[in-house]
Amino acid sequence: MVPGEIAPYPLRSPRLRITPLAAADVDDFVRYRQDPEVARWQSWDTDYRVADALALVAGQPVDRLPGAGEWLQLAVRPVDGGPLHGDVAVRRCAGQPDTFELGVTLARAAQGRGIAGEALRAVLDMLFHDAGAHRVVASCDARNLPVSRLLRRVGMRHESRQLEADWFKGEWTTLDGWAVLAREWRDLAPRTVSTSAS
Repeated sequence: MVPGEIAPYPLRSPRLRITPLAAADVDDFVRYRQDPEVARWQSWDTDYRVADALALVAGQPVDRLPGAGEWLQLAVRPVDGGPLHGDVAVRRCAGQPDTFELGVTLARAAQGRGIAGEALRAVLDMLFHDAGAHRVVASCDARNLPVSRLLRRVGMRHESRQLEADWFKGEWTTLDGWAVLAREWRDLAPRTVSTSAS
């Protein structure tokens, strides 16, 4: 899949339905972004507003993957409806073909239930099987141990540690880099989720 092609939404897993974030998701999205425990490790602060979320939704593609350097927020919902669990962010990396970056954020009520892993596996599966990804990367603050464990559980490799490399929220922070290649994913995870194209 190249930028501009139709993306295979919705993604479905046993408990989840994943589609691009929409205006109907904004209230739930803002609510968990304003939670200090959720915002602690993220690039935004607790003053995140509805106007910020509406601008994000208006500026992202809804039927395709992002172009080079662009982000897309995928809403993670219960398969049978209900409040937004969280989102998976997807960026197509500029300068390297078929390379994507992921991030994940869950509302506190959805944490500790395996939802983040299920959502990341669904998105990884789509990127490798439908989007032709060669490599998918992620990064996190080295102190964010729950996310480090999550990335390892879904099959990503710990590739790097950059000591005090990022000036973040008033302090130098250490970043951990994670990655998985298409060939590793094929060996690790036979396809178990479905997309609208499968």
